[in-house]
Amino acid sequence: MPASSCAVVHMNPLISTLLLVALGLITYQLGRRRAFGLVDGELRKLHSLPAYYGLYAALWCVLPALLVAIAWAAFDGAIISHLVIAGIPESLHGGDAGRINLLLNDIRNVRLGLVSSAAADPQVVAAAAHWDRLQAIGHAALAVLVLVLAMLGAVFTLTRIHPDQRARNAVERMVQVIMMAAASVAILTTLGIVLSVLFESIRFFQMISVTDFLFGTQWSPQMAMRADQAGSSGAFGAIPVFVGTALISAIAMAVAVPIGLFSAIYLSEYASPLIRSIAKPLLEVLAGIPTVVYGVFAVLVVAPLLRSWGVKMGLDVASESALAAGLVMGVMIIPFISSLSDDVINAVPQSLRDGAYALGATPSETIRKVVLPAALPGIVGSVMLAISRAIGETMIVVMAAGLTANLSFNPLESVTTVTVQIVTLLTGDQEFDSPKTLAAFALGLVLFMVTLLLNVIALRVVNKYREQYE
Repeated sequence: MPASSCAVVHMNPLISTLLLVALGLITYQLGRRRAFGLVDGELRKLHSLPAYYGLYAALWCVLPALLVAIAWAAFDGAIISHLVIAGIPESLHGGDAGRINLLLNDIRNVRLGLVSSAAADPQVVAAAAHWDRLQAIGHAALAVLVLVLAMLGAVFTLTRIHPDQRARNAVERMVQVIMMAAASVAILTTLGIVLSVLFESIRFFQMISVTDFLFGTQWSPQMAMRADQAGSSGAFGAIPVFVGTALISAIAMAVAVPIGLFSAIYLSEYASPLIRSIAKPLLEVLAGIPTVVYGVFAVLVVAPLLRSWGVKMGLDVASESALAAGLVMGVMIIPFISSLSDDVINAVPQSLRDGAYALGATPSETIRKVVLPAALPGIVGSVMLAISRAIGETMIVVMAAGLTANLSFNPLESVTTVTVQIVTLLTGDQEFDSPKTLAAFALGLVLFMVTLLLNVIALRVVNKYREQYE
């Protein structure tokens, strides 16, 4: 497709968005001015402030058109692909869903320039050109429809503005609906993720026994290409993967929790403003370092150092060990605990500290018996966030702990984690009808259930031990 047509196709949505925003701003100003004009500038005669009349008109101008654009974007690709396939001779795909998907992939590759038009099938090239024409027509039609809806909405609301109109109430209701929709998107996204993982996991458990997966001690999901090859059935006992995840996470939390919590207590209760202004940003810098950098540090510095110490003490330390990965991961998640705990501790009212001091408590007693119990929910939340971060870490484990699924509680040996195995199983071109690929979803489901259980336990602990003050 020529470069000029590409520019038109990709500019239309942008131009439509800018025009819609401009129309919204113009409608807002017109709504305000109309409200002023109806009462000759005497604001006392208006039910609401003029800004609410402008917002009311702008929202009715923008929202309907925006909803249509979102719906169009959701179904545009499916409609175009259906029309393109309908225009291709059936001899190319035979009506088979798999061949149709492959054909659509070839068309997309030609459109994106990944495959030369000269090397591709002429009918595929023609289909790609047809796709681009339909997409250009769709974008142009969407632009016209959006602008027409926006102008109709603006005219409709501007003509309905009158001094007794409850514009503020209407705007507040519309904003509540928008916020509810935003919250629903987050909830529905989470539900969609859970259901997608659940359905694929059910397919996996139809092939592999649940007990074999949860309690098996051999993890070798590689499937042979032929049935007569050794290990053609694979081994899907996930206990070694779960043990490796728990081992590395435990080492990381053993490093991060005490250091992070003690640093938060020091910065919030003992450090001078100068030290706090220097130390807190330096701690938070750790959170911004890419995990691959931590992985390189673990491989080049920490792992060789542990191995050399092990040799001196007569210990056999693997070049890739759970200890190296756990230590570096613990350093990485220190800011999650220290920064959040520091903010929570600072949020404890100073009057509680003053009351404890007035009763004769020392600073350490005040921290242990007053400040920390009051800040317990936030501290537990920071620890839970750190645990989730540790469980979900992949790059450091790949580089420092390896890919071997060993059933071992020895931190000096090489192990692997759930997230590393998920990445390994889903890397490259995979068929989503084999136990090897579907095992990744089963691992993800177990990881989700464990994280959910940890959060429930944390909530119960917080509700039982937190201090409430009036």
